[in-house]
Amino acid sequence: MSNQDLDGGDLVVKCLLKEGITKIFGIVGGELLRIFDAIERWGREEGLDTVMVRHEQAGGHMADAWARATGEIGVCLGTVGPGVTHLVPAVAAANSDSIPMLIIGAQIGRMFEDTGILQGGIDQIALMKPITKAQIQVEEPEEIPYAIQKAIKTALSGRRGPVYLEFRETALVRKATETDINKILDPKKYRALNRPNGSLADIEKTIEILKNAKKPLMVAGGGVIASEASEEIKTLSETYMIPISTTINGIGSIGRDKKNFLDSYLINNAYRTAATEADVVLSFGCKWDYSIFYGASPMWNQNQKIIQIDIDPNEIGKNRPIEVGIIGDCKAVINQLLNEMEKSLPKEKITEWSEWNTYLQELCKNQLDINLKILEYKKLPMKPERLVYEVFDYIPEDAQIVLDGGDIVVFSYKYINLKPRPPRSTFFPITMGHLGVGIPYAIGVKIAKPDKLVVCLNGDGSFLFNVGELETAVRLNLPLIVVIANNCAWGMIKSNQKNFLKKRYCDVDLPSIDYSEIARGFGCYSEKVENPEDIKPALQRAIDSKKPAVIDVSIAFETPPPMKLLAQYKKNKGLFGK
Repeated sequence: MSNQDLDGGDLVVKCLLKEGITKIFGIVGGELLRIFDAIERWGREEGLDTVMVRHEQAGGHMADAWARATGEIGVCLGTVGPGVTHLVPAVAAANSDSIPMLIIGAQIGRMFEDTGILQGGIDQIALMKPITKAQIQVEEPEEIPYAIQKAIKTALSGRRGPVYLEFRETALVRKATETDINKILDPKKYRALNRPNGSLADIEKTIEILKNAKKPLMVAGGGVIASEASEEIKTLSETYMIPISTTINGIGSIGRDKKNFLDSYLINNAYRTAATEADVVLSFGCKWDYSIFYGASPMWNQNQKIIQIDIDPNEIGKNRPIEVGIIGDCKAVINQLLNEMEKSLPKEKITEWSEWNTYLQELCKNQLDINLKILEYKKLPMKPERLVYEVFDYIPEDAQIVLDGGDIVVFSYKYINLKPRPPRSTFFPITMGHLGVGIPYAIGVKIAKPDKLVVCLNGDGSFLFNVGELETAVRLNLPLIVVIANNCAWGMIKSNQKNFLKKRYCDVDLPSIDYSEIARGFGCYSEKVENPEDIKPALQRAIDSKKPAVIDVSIAFETPPPMKLLAQYKKNKGLFGK
């Protein structure tokens, strides 16, 4: 095939291959046919595959999960009109959690504007503007290389996030020239591959504060995962005996096997005590949002000094005043701290902080004993915590955990660190709390990590959002496990009605459905479970089946404690009056 035979679709594929992209998630559409045709003619041989889904939203979630699992950019697409609009929920969830994605959309040729052509007429650029870092439209093949390079550079630079790239059909069907092909650059030729250090003056100011700290606390957020700084943050914590916790997005940056680790569940004893007693908090890539109670009292000590490290200047000082704000990449800044602390931090601080850590570790042990009391509860339907415990206790440390739902996700945090978790092994869209990600995330993670066990813990309400993607899992022969926490309710909303609206339940109760029968119809292995003692054997049978599997587990309707605390925060802010 000569270069003279190439059209814009071929040019897109060449650009994506140059970026090292191997997967595109989505559904073929008329205006995108030239991209798919190029992949079919020659792209697969070069290493670029399509993953056909049953709904564009699910394709977006899969690309999101791929990016979370690999640290690479995720790519999804949708054709003009409904294909692009179906992507909106997935793009919004990824944007909220700073996940780098390339969103490819199609648009009609300009000559068809205002003609009433099928699916045309939507300003998709405006639609994507609030939920993407940038929006780029391309009309001619000659614009394609620069547009893709700009989109990927933007997605991966600074605070990462999705970028929307829209191809008018003219860009894809018209011929590409040798000049167009020569515009395709190696990534190192057009974007920086190293991430920025923090200000040395701010590093020095941080160390001066630490010299007077009695009870320092480190908190690792999603920025630690994004910058691949897990080993560095472990070194910092262990070298100087500083206790460390994580946010939900930071799960896996450090785990239960480390002697300084507290938890990721803020209301557990050690983490909560550290938050209320610490005099200095080192925040690495954390959003001070609802997931850590905004840094507000009574959970957090309002007199403590906050040292906040984040690559996004907009996150510095949000919800909590800071003592020092360091704009930089977490990995780079941690290495700066290690270098400067070695030079100028008195070594006796290590002994002092070690005593503080020992005190907190005793609380960790006590909390574990309290958590294990769930095994003594025998009443049916089982408590949600029992389901979570049985699953997390059985699966291996390197299992990939996907969470989807409301209350069951919050219950999961209590046991998520029962075993050490590696980085990039826990998946939930924490900022949006988006329902329906479970099956698509599990598929995206399994494709990214085919040798790992992938287990999705799903609410019964959220399970049906993208249940059609069970067909995708079966078609692609992906042996993943979906465990449904079935309480026949929109649990989180029902909890609010229970606690604040005098149990006036409206539109929150769901019918009793045997979801295992639905899964069986798709060709999955499936079981219905009532007793907690049956969960682990069911998991093993699911693993042994070597098929996509669904285990439907009946649980009681209960409210997780953090939801009551968050409601109290709203009340303190005046939402319910004074």
